[in-house]
Amino acid sequence: MNIPILSLLGFTLWTIVLLLATVGVYRWRRILTRRVAISSFIAGDDLGDEWYGRAMRAHANCLENLQIFAVLVFAAGILDVGGRWFDVLCILVLAARIVHSLIHVCFVQTDRVVGVRFLFYVMQVIAFLVMAVVLIRHAIAT
Repeated sequence: MNIPILSLLGFTLWTIVLLLATVGVYRWRRILTRRVAISSFIAGDDLGDEWYGRAMRAHANCLENLQIFAVLVFAAGILDVGGRWFDVLCILVLAARIVHSLIHVCFVQTDRVVGVRFLFYVMQVIAFLVMAVVLIRHAIAT
């Protein structure tokens, strides 16, 4: 079982589920109840309930970080880098991303909530940096 690839697929699925369960449900409910026209949603426009705007930003955050994670996982595959610690870092990235997104969508963003959310983001960034260092060191050594 390849934990990095499974973690990357999990991150990808989470990004899709987050979109469908938040932005998708919000928009389609409003469209199907004829409160808005299907053409009323403009790209980048987060007009709507406050949580809807947070959901759009949480989804955008997933997309931004998914690219970084994908490059690290694919580089690990190409360089044949892995092992227990690399697996743990991949699982940490996925778990921290899910918690980060849930905090973003489910809670009003007070200073305390944003601080906790930021902690989970920092966990991901640190994991990304450690993974990158491991990959660079391996690439230099070979």
